[in-house]
Amino acid sequence: MEAEVVVAPGLAVPVPTCLRYDPVEPYAVHLDMQVHAGAPVRWTFARDLLSAGTTTWAGGGDVSVFPSPDPDGERGTLFISLSGEEATAVLRIPANAVVAFLARSERIVPVGEEHRYLGVANNVRGLFDGPPSRRPRFDGLRRRTDDGEE
Repeated sequence: MEAEVVVAPGLAVPVPTCLRYDPVEPYAVHLDMQVHAGAPVRWTFARDLLSAGTTTWAGGGDVSVFPSPDPDGERGTLFISLSGEEATAVLRIPANAVVAFLARSERIVPVGEEHRYLGVANNVRGLFDGPPSRRPRFDGLRRRTDDGEE
């Protein structure tokens, strides 16, 4: 989606932006901004913060999200304030794009069901199940067992 970094009142710079959701991290959303030719600037924050921010001011500290209704009262623009160690940026994003993104993420992992997608207990249990020769060992990027199988 196309977002704008608000530089000053009446002055904004377009910035290619991507919102991502991964059920492996069911409570989080990821926002990537392509600020310059290098790697994107990445922010991770709570999905419920983004959702709350579509209707009212939400967050504080490093990330705040708040709507700015159109003059006719419809949801039109969403602002996301991102504060780092050296600077703060305010993004202006079409609210309908964020609402659509949230709806897609909720089809993947419904709100209130996030805990079912964590899988931490099963992953830890898997490390200790079975004989030592069958326990996974990570060798670089490949997973191997102690008996050499991949």
